[in-house]
Amino acid sequence: MVGAGLGGVACAVELASAGVPVRVVERAHAVGGRMASPRIEGRPVDLGAAYFTVRDPEFARVVDRWEGAGLARPWTSELAVLTDGQPSGAPGPMRWAAPRGLRSLVAALAEAVPMELEHEVERVGPGPAVDGEAADAVVLAMPDPQARRLLRDDASAVPLLEGREWRSVISVAAGWPRREWPAITAAFVNDHPVLALVADDGDRRGDGAPVLVAHTTSDLARRYDARPQEVVGPVVDALRDLLGVRSVPQWTRAHRWRYAAPVDAREAPFHLGSDGIALAGDGWGSSRVETAWRSGTLLGRALAHRARGEDPG
Repeated sequence: MVGAGLGGVACAVELASAGVPVRVVERAHAVGGRMASPRIEGRPVDLGAAYFTVRDPEFARVVDRWEGAGLARPWTSELAVLTDGQPSGAPGPMRWAAPRGLRSLVAALAEAVPMELEHEVERVGPGPAVDGEAADAVVLAMPDPQARRLLRDDASAVPLLEGREWRSVISVAAGWPRREWPAITAAFVNDHPVLALVADDGDRRGDGAPVLVAHTTSDLARRYDARPQEVVGPVVDALRDLLGVRSVPQWTRAHRWRYAAPVDAREAPFHLGSDGIALAGDGWGSSRVETAWRSGTLLGRALAHRARGEDPG
């Protein structure tokens, strides 16, 4: 398993529960992938996914366990939409949040599987093999462009990974001395040159901290791709203008997500090639937290069936 975001960890958990030996490697220092929530100024801040929704009954049972453990909580069923600075409501499904950050949810699942962090993989090829080491199967749980860079040209999955467009995002967290903005949970921002989404992280976390997290437009993220820290000024200016905030933040943090979400959804929930190389994650289906879990879980089942010599269909 290469990649310890939710999709990769869910796949590993499914394999482990079926008694199939599994090994997870992750190049970062922590699990979570785009459910990242690093500690900033003493508290976790969600810099990746803004929330998650629950539709799949099996995923709902996982969320019930998270909620029972105090790791997840219902947050809001209505997000604002800001167009030309004017708010309107956007009712929808319940959005869930994590008091300790979304990464804590992945970390809770990952406790059940062997994990090697800060392990950089160089090359995956038919066999299958990871950096020359043979395996029964290799799962790449990551965005298409990252998976393509790891794959040898003769891998069966290569044609699936080329030519697909991905949206970029730079997320900016900013902490103020006190709250100066109207009460919001989060808001989509329409037709804005800088902002696409704003979330009140204190409301989302439930601790009331005066922290906002903004996601830039994809166009702006591509423009600042090589220098993401330089987008902080335009984002803070846009936040202050949009929300009527007079003071400047005490601290800021920017994080670039070069492959935040695919432009087009896939119908297939995963790919399992005849050469033993598989693909999973939120790029398989519609781009949601729940999609990543479902993709990894279904692939894990298919791999477990194959390991037992059963028909995965």
